Amino acid sequence: MRVLLDTHVLLWWLAADPALPDAARAVIADSSTVVLVSAASAWEISIKQAAGRLDAPDDLIAALDENRFDSLPITAAHAMAAGRLSPHHSDPFDRMLIAQARLEDLTVVTVDRRFADYGVSLLQLN
Repeated sequence: MRVLLDTHVLLWWLAADPALPDAARAVIADSSTVVLVSAASAWEISIKQAAGRLDAPDDLIAALDENRFDSLPITAAHAMAAGRLSPHHSDPFDRMLIAQARLEDLTVVTVDRRFADYGVSLLQLN
């Protein structure tokens, strides 16, 4: 299975936060799962850290490496697809994750129910 973590899921995993649903924890921990983290999530985390609105690892790249998570770059095709999405979701970072998941055939791990409006493959957490 190839999964793309939504930003909040990534942060819950890194903090060992009990808010992370057990189903997500099991899939992420499974050694056969390929776990991807979008550059959009790193960008979102960095912006919120700089504004003092988020507590996250100071070295996110090292944290991704330690957890054997792969980075997913943003391509021009991803950007174009995100821009063309229907306006069900207004968050530009989430729209990028949706576009990437659709183009790369990934399952998104999220608790955000608005992702379902886009027909993207989701790990059922609720």
